[in-house]
Amino acid sequence: MSASQKPIRLPPLKVLRVRNPNGQRERPCMALMSSVLACWASAGNSGAGCAQIEQALRNCMDGPQPSKPRPNEINYHLARFKDKLTYPEKKKR
Repeated sequence: MSASQKPIRLPPLKVLRVRNPNGQRERPCMALMSSVLACWASAGNSGAGCAQIEQALRNCMDGPQPSKPRPNEINYHLARFKDKLTYPEKKKR
């Protein structure tokens, strides 16, 4: 770092935390569920025209669950390094 640049200082925080670092999980049956609901809405509850979509939804729901992704450890490391961060000093009046 050159002499003309000052180090970046963060404002004081009670807790360092990244919200939902893993993003949203995939929901493989959600598309089939919306298709079934759309079919029921258009054809009524008769079920004759929607039988194939319903069966595909049942197969998806009864199938093996996808493995959960490993949780992100960013919040753990932020909590560890919180004491080592420098905060700007309060201005005296």
